[in-house]
Amino acid sequence: MSSKSQDNNQVTNVLSHTQIQSHEVDLQALTSHPLSIGEVATTLTNAQKDFVLHRLHFDALESFDELPPQATFIFEKIEEMSTEEAVEILKKAIKEHENDVNILEPDVELWKQLIDYRAPESELKKKLGKVFAEKSSKPESADETEQSHGFANKLGSIIHTVRGISDREEKHSFASERNSSSLSETDEHKVNYYDVVDWSLQVRLEAVIIAYWSPYPQVRAVTDPFDDPTIPVETFRVYLISLIWVGLGAVINQFFVERYPSISLGMSVVQVFLYPSGKFLEWALPKWKFKLLGLEIDLNPGPYSFKEQMLATITCGVSSGTSYVHYNILMQKSERFYGNQWADFGYQVLLTLSTQYMGFSLCGLLRSFAVYPVKAVWPQYLPNIKLNKILTSPEKKTNINGWTISGYNLFFITSAISFLYFWVPDYLFTSISQFNWMTWIKPDNFNLALATGSYGGLGVNPIPSFDFNIIGTAGFYYPFYSTIISYLGLVVSMFAVIGIYYSNKSWTGYLPINSQYLFTNTGESYSVSAIINENSLFDNKKYQEIGPPFYSAGNLVTYGSFFALYPFHFVYEIGTQWRPMYEATKSILKGFRNIRRSVYEGLTDPHSVMMKAYPEVPEWAYTIILVISLVLAILCVKLYPAETPVWGIFFALGINFAFLIPLTSVSSRTGFSFGLNVLVELIVGYAIPGNGLALAFIKALGYNIDGQANNFVNDLKQGHYAKVPPRAMFRTQLLSVFVTAFIQLGILNYQITGIKDYCDPYNKQKFFCYGTNTFYNASVLWGVIGPKRVFGGLYPILRYCFLIGFLAGLVCVAIKRLAPRRYTKYFEPTVFLGAFTSWAPGNLSYSTGGVYLGYAMMHHVKRKYEAWWQKYSYLLGSGIQAGIAFSSIIIYFAVQYHEKDVNWWGNSVGTSGLDYQMRVSGSRLDIADAPDGYFGPRKGHYP
Repeated sequence: MSSKSQDNNQVTNVLSHTQIQSHEVDLQALTSHPLSIGEVATTLTNAQKDFVLHRLHFDALESFDELPPQATFIFEKIEEMSTEEAVEILKKAIKEHENDVNILEPDVELWKQLIDYRAPESELKKKLGKVFAEKSSKPESADETEQSHGFANKLGSIIHTVRGISDREEKHSFASERNSSSLSETDEHKVNYYDVVDWSLQVRLEAVIIAYWSPYPQVRAVTDPFDDPTIPVETFRVYLISLIWVGLGAVINQFFVERYPSISLGMSVVQVFLYPSGKFLEWALPKWKFKLLGLEIDLNPGPYSFKEQMLATITCGVSSGTSYVHYNILMQKSERFYGNQWADFGYQVLLTLSTQYMGFSLCGLLRSFAVYPVKAVWPQYLPNIKLNKILTSPEKKTNINGWTISGYNLFFITSAISFLYFWVPDYLFTSISQFNWMTWIKPDNFNLALATGSYGGLGVNPIPSFDFNIIGTAGFYYPFYSTIISYLGLVVSMFAVIGIYYSNKSWTGYLPINSQYLFTNTGESYSVSAIINENSLFDNKKYQEIGPPFYSAGNLVTYGSFFALYPFHFVYEIGTQWRPMYEATKSILKGFRNIRRSVYEGLTDPHSVMMKAYPEVPEWAYTIILVISLVLAILCVKLYPAETPVWGIFFALGINFAFLIPLTSVSSRTGFSFGLNVLVELIVGYAIPGNGLALAFIKALGYNIDGQANNFVNDLKQGHYAKVPPRAMFRTQLLSVFVTAFIQLGILNYQITGIKDYCDPYNKQKFFCYGTNTFYNASVLWGVIGPKRVFGGLYPILRYCFLIGFLAGLVCVAIKRLAPRRYTKYFEPTVFLGAFTSWAPGNLSYSTGGVYLGYAMMHHVKRKYEAWWQKYSYLLGSGIQAGIAFSSIIIYFAVQYHEKDVNWWGNSVGTSGLDYQMRVSGSRLDIADAPDGYFGPRKGHYP
């Protein structure tokens, strides 16, 4: 360790990476007294230092006089670690990550090479060239270093000086020559860090990366390999700015949730506003300290920190999405659906708080499955951490493949461009949003609209959109294998939709091919009020006059896929992931038996070790929340005519216990998730026939428990990466749930009565309410009508989907276990089958653009230009999202709320043909030609 680092107490020298102290630093000292390349790791040669910087992607720094604290820390740990300890770390990592879908394959191969083969250190000299052979065995003097510059330039690597270079012009020209390549170029002379050229150095370097940082480059891109537990986190200013932005987020996200495409105040936008809000309070608040209820409160503890920003982000994350039960409330209150006027504000509050807090309570269980395991990466939430880091942390100047722009500037420039551009597809030229250009050739051609249409068709279109609100930004951070597997599933399922439709299976030929709505046997919209009594229960006499509702071909594939997906995923996940589930379950049981036991006991990964410094949230705290939420749910069904038995609440809780772990496991690995809503509605439909209200209530519990648990676990994982104290997150999340619930309910009640034609399929402001329509359709078909009638006479083929899913799960488990690893590493059949559920109203046009983007960013760039990808990729996606959110909100209130239409061909051509009409009407077969003028079962013989 260098004398300077010792003097500043920047890194504590301990032997074991499993001790908290070995990860802790004084961050203020580390950043206020940065070390130069010559002052760190004095036992390493300059060539070795350059190799380390190249591996960590710090070789793009324009100056090495002040190293980033992450580089300084890693250098210190390389010197401290023995080769024996490093070998043991690599052996464990190989065993743990060999079949890990998120790990880079070259990394695992390098670890194996380092374990299997100890190359002589002279190999480094041979690799670097004869000129350097005599110099690399010992630290260089200043004179020797000066002479090595020419050769270093040829290698494309920095051969750093120990004592510095006084000649600034020479350093400038050297850096310029070294960094003159563009993104499309590679330096052929640079040493490949996947080659074993210095065994002792590389085995320690790789072990330090794993033991002190992360084996995943995407995680290293957003986290630090150290922690400073003394940094203030749960401050007054965090609570103040969080509550303000929780409120604004709840208003905007609830208001636009039923619009299609939806508009939301995404987390990237909220983060951008949280940071200046925090900095303003840092400037404005007095530096006062006082005691309240025995707690010392510091109004302004100093500079607004990254950890404060992360806690505020996590707190606001609760309002980033709306509660699932808003579908239930809208369906019950709106005259367009059930029109239950008794569903007053008290009922809505009890329902919302019970479901939200019940999901929150299950976090205590899920922590051991989805937060602490290293493999639980949660790739979809890493951009949040990256954006906060560039907002709050000073950034060293770099030159990566010719890119010198800072991440901070890139984010705001991207946001500005995205803001301006979104006016084009959202207002000025809307037809390029859902770009159904092939239907423009002949708008009244049914087959053309069916195949290529973006609204009511199948979306077979190689250029489906120029709108990132349609393309999405998942391609910047979702694993590409997950993206391509999902797309292949969508393509295969399209042929299933076509086969069902053109064979007129279950009378689908008389209906639109991919509509989400329910239809009568004459092709009209189905209304539940026509078949229920005054208590919203099934009325058989009315039903025999109206007949059953019917699904489109797309809806049939979606529901059949859901029925197959549940048994398939349960069998497959248990069959392939049983070991980590077993270990995590044991850990949970031990925690209940010994309340003083640490939840981190036995965990040795760096982030869990660092989190040991903070008091944990005990299991009993989550249990109390669970009991309270159960009481609220029981009051809801007892005080109001919800027609729901109390046992249904405990059923919803029980089925979540059974499926919560498998569902969360796949989501944490791949980013793909699905809920229990369809399974719950099926079981409840059998148990409580003819009761759509009971089905809707229990379904809301069954889905939202799981959905909310996943959301809160995501937040905990972000806090885990950022080293935010767990109890601070617990308190702020509880408060955020409470505040968000009341605000969103207020907005929802206004929408029901205050927006004209709300939920109409032709609503001019695009409030089509697709989500609520799906929720309503399920309550009618599976609740009021009931699965007995559906499986017995209407759609009997659907019952076999469960058996198909179960058997397919067994087959896929066998493939995963028996087939060669090189063929099965990226074998994620749950993602493939899950894509089958994307129809009605989804189609290929919503996914094709995302595949292009995912291939470019998560496949090509990530592998070829990892340093560039680590610094810029997440920021590009976040910037695009932020620009869209800002722009869409301004567009809506400026020119759409009070209509200021731009009437020209470019805004009308996309919706003037059959494609747009086929969302709700239009069929291959003419109903007038059907027997007696209607299709389906005959009157008097309805199932």
